[in-house]
Amino acid sequence: MARYTDAVCRMCRRETQKLFLKGERCYSPKCALERRNYPPGQHGQGRKKTSDYGNQLREKQKAKRFYGLLEKQFHNTFIKASKRKGITGENLLVMLEMRLDNTVFRMGYASSRKEARQLVNHGHFQVDGKKVDIPSYEVKPGQKVSVKKRSHSSQKFKEIKDFQISVPAWVSVDVDKLEGVILSVPTRDQIDTPISEHLIVELYSK
Repeated sequence: MARYTDAVCRMCRRETQKLFLKGERCYSPKCALERRNYPPGQHGQGRKKTSDYGNQLREKQKAKRFYGLLEKQFHNTFIKASKRKGITGENLLVMLEMRLDNTVFRMGYASSRKEARQLVNHGHFQVDGKKVDIPSYEVKPGQKVSVKKRSHSSQKFKEIKDFQISVPAWVSVDVDKLEGVILSVPTRDQIDTPISEHLIVELYSK
């Protein structure tokens, strides 16, 4: 399976925006963007204004990197979003938000989407009582996402109970039971990821 193996902080620098790919490090002075707030490479500090196409491409790349998808995965998600009723750009963001790995991150069980994806891959989570280890699994309103009983003793999940978790309005979390419920499909104003989805739609419409 293809995967990105380079330094993830380069992604943030390329987009000149924090993508929160390394959890707590992103909130500290050690964040690469805090120290070098310009694109990587020898020409990073001298990049000129980009074209409309360049802006559209950068927005697509930024969205891919925020949610940790490869090119083919992202394109396939866009195709599915375009076939659903409603606004394609908003459909795309909703589908990305309702991936299981992102839901685990939004519920506060992981400090980054990358960590959430790893936890899901390792089989720590259940959906409606059944183990699901597919990060791209799309959760639905009314479903319960919970940490597997055998994983409750893990130090990772023990620490969660000591923190106050802030979760979006479309999910509810019971920290003591290490479980949460999908209350509804998120609306656009409930998705705080800084993405201009209309640029992505324009890019794929060419």
